[in-house]
Order: sequence, then C-alpha cells, then structure tokens
Amino acid sequence: MTTTLESLQEFIDFCQQHITGKERKEAQIFLDRFFRAFGHKGALEAGATYEEAITKGSKKGKTGFADLVWKPRVLIEMKKRGEDLSKH
Repeated sequence: MTTTLESLQEFIDFCQQHITGKERKEAQIFLDRFFRAFGHKGALEAGATYEEAITKGSKKGKTGFADLVWKPRVLIEMKKRGEDLSKH
C-alpha cells in the first residue's frame, strides 16, 4: 500500500476531469479513486462497504445510509459540491 505524489496527482486530475459534484451519481466513483490514490486496489478491496445501513442514522431517528463505511476507521457521508454542511 504505497501513496505517492504521483498517485495523489492522478486522483486530483481525474476529479478535475470527471467529477462534477453530483453526490448520487459520482460518490462511489470518487471514493474508489480516493482509495486508489492512497495505495489500495479500490474501496471494496480495502474492506470498505458502500451504502451501509446506520440504525437511527437519519434526522427523524430512522435508519439512514452512510455512503461508505471502512470499519473501524471511518464513516463517510458524501454531499454534492457546494452543499451547506451546517444543515446536516
């Protein structure tokens, strides 16, 4: 698992060319490329899961879904570019 300046630059270049900021359409693509930039073969290969159910994870206390969970390291919830994060 090797991270290099080159792999990070490739990630940046990919995002500038292909990621427009649409959460539902691009979240998994972005996250997979993010994991690759840090030396993994991809998010799934690193042991992460997409759309993990989170009990009482919504504002109404119902089941919500995290865009990515990489236990026990991180839970990621993507938002579209420009979204006001203080509303979440």
